[in-house]
Amino acid sequence: MDIIKKHLANLEKKEKKILNKKQGVIEGNLKPIVEKVESKVPEAVKKSLDKAFYKSFQVVFEKGTRYIEKLYNKNKIQVDHIVHDYVINRSLNSRSIKNIDKHAQKSKLMNTSISVLEGAGLGFLGMGIPDIPLLTAVILKSIYEISLSYGFHYETEEERVYILNLIKASLTRGEIQKKYNHRVDVIGDKIDEHINFNFDLDREIVNAAKILSDSMLTSKFIQGIPVVGIVGSITNYNIINKISRYSSIKYKKRYLNGKCR
Repeated sequence: MDIIKKHLANLEKKEKKILNKKQGVIEGNLKPIVEKVESKVPEAVKKSLDKAFYKSFQVVFEKGTRYIEKLYNKNKIQVDHIVHDYVINRSLNSRSIKNIDKHAQKSKLMNTSISVLEGAGLGFLGMGIPDIPLLTAVILKSIYEISLSYGFHYETEEERVYILNLIKASLTRGEIQKKYNHRVDVIGDKIDEHINFNFDLDREIVNAAKILSDSMLTSKFIQGIPVVGIVGSITNYNIINKISRYSSIKYKKRYLNGKCR
């Protein structure tokens, strides 16, 4: 158990680094430009972006998950987890714990690559809002694969609420991010301890869509301009990278905490 506690402590450090991350020099220099562009984005465009992400989440949750699952081998990921989990139970050491990360890391690399191609390709064509369902699918694909890698499922409404809060905590900053991070932990604990909790899935989707929309606002507005829109590839990469990195930490913590119960 000391090894598990050591790995949990390491994950806590990584999590705190994300929560306390300061604005980078490049990001700080770009902030005035971004704010200027955002101030010129018509309110109608902002509302369209919010609605597009909201609809995308709704469609995927209602009937799109089975199509996303065609993009990866769900059974193989689950079997791999069972094997890794068995090895950990039989031979608990740092190597066996690290091995369970393999597919999650591979998934992150693959999905960030897909997001770059998607952002660059559609941006070059001058498509901003039309590609949002595709981006949403890539985001959820990444989280789904990470979830399976650590032995969790994503089909229930409770897990969907957890996933939406992962997205919100990944893409916010400061006290708001810390609030969502705490909520992620509370929801995860209640799910794993089989404690019922109240939630409004539609409201969770609205909030996640708004945060994702705000994170993408400038790039999606610029992405509507042919050629210049290639900037979408950079934004898409950052979004998927943030969500994947944070989700990996949270799912691994859930998995290791389960070993301590």
